[in-house]
Formats: sequence, C-alpha cells, structure tokens
Amino acid sequence: MRDLDDTDVEILRLLIEDGRRPYREIADEVGLSAPAVSDRVTRLRDQGVIRRFTVALDREQLREGTPVLVTLRVDPTNLESVRQTLRDHEAVEHVFVTVESRLIVQANAPSNVREWLLSVVDPEDLGAVEVDLLSDAEWTPTVGATEFALTCDECGNRVTSEGVTARFDGEVKQFCCPSCEARYRETYEELAGDV
Repeated sequence: MRDLDDTDVEILRLLIEDGRRPYREIADEVGLSAPAVSDRVTRLRDQGVIRRFTVALDREQLREGTPVLVTLRVDPTNLESVRQTLRDHEAVEHVFVTVESRLIVQANAPSNVREWLLSVVDPEDLGAVEVDLLSDAEWTPTVGATEFALTCDECGNRVTSEGVTARFDGEVKQFCCPSCEARYRETYEELAGDV
C-alpha cells in the first residue's frame, strides 16, 4: 500500500467526469500506459478509495415520481435499520446521516410522500418528518483540492506506505500497520463468535 499521488488524483478526476472513459484515453491524459492505468484503478478499488462505478439517472426524464428531500428524526437505536431500509428502496437516490441521528433522504417518491414513507419505514421508528419538494438536484463529486489521507480503521492514524489492506465480510479496511490489522481482526473474530 502506498499514498495516493497526483496521477492517482487525476485518474480519479477523469473517472468522476466519465466512469466509462476508456483506460487508453485516461492513459493519454496522465502519461501512462493503459495497463498501468488499469493497475492503478484496481489498486484504488482494493484500497476502498473507489467503491463502485455507477450511473447517475435523471429520474424526472423517466417520469418516476416526485423529487423530494425528506428529513427524518430517528431514535439512534433504530438509525441503522431505518437507514438500510431506505438505502435499499428503489425510489431512494441518496441517504445522509447527521450526527444528531437525522436521516436526510433524496428520493423520487409517489405523489403521496407521507403514505409512501410509512409504507417503507415502520412508523414506530420515526419521530418528526419534514418533506421538501426539490426543484433541482445536482450531484457534483470532485477530487479538486482534496488531500487524500487514508485513515487506519483501528487507531485512526494516517495510513502510509507501511500500511496494509484487508477485507472483512467483503468490506475493505485500511490499517497503518500489521499490529493494528491483527488487533482489529482479533476483535472482529471475537464479536463474530458472539453472534
């Protein structure tokens, strides 16, 4: 594992503009060969920097519901299950979680938003609900002035070239050193054994 360099950041920027851009075209832009770009993209995926490639749809063009922003107050003990339920629903585009245990959901809901919401989420899990109609929504990810610093999933320190990457139930975890990975693995296996 190594730190991300300017070439990695440029590859990410180009992929954000068009995730289907051919590696040959990216290679021409960054001064590498197409196989070298492919290797870097694979490494960025393995490190968890790139989580997935996706398509951004304009659902209004598809006439799939009313674009809304829904803010939900949720009991912190139910937050994860409500978030998961909403995230997995086909009408939901984005789910955001605030430190105050609020869920903010961008969705393309049927015309009766409250009825739709209550059919998706158990009413007992909900507190206050606010619904705002959206006139426009735009997703503009960027890597512009961002400084990439992977952090250790065990201790929170910065992951450098001595760091290691491991998968736990398919989820990529980053560690600053082998000892942090070992501690994390030990705790993970203990908790998995309790289930």
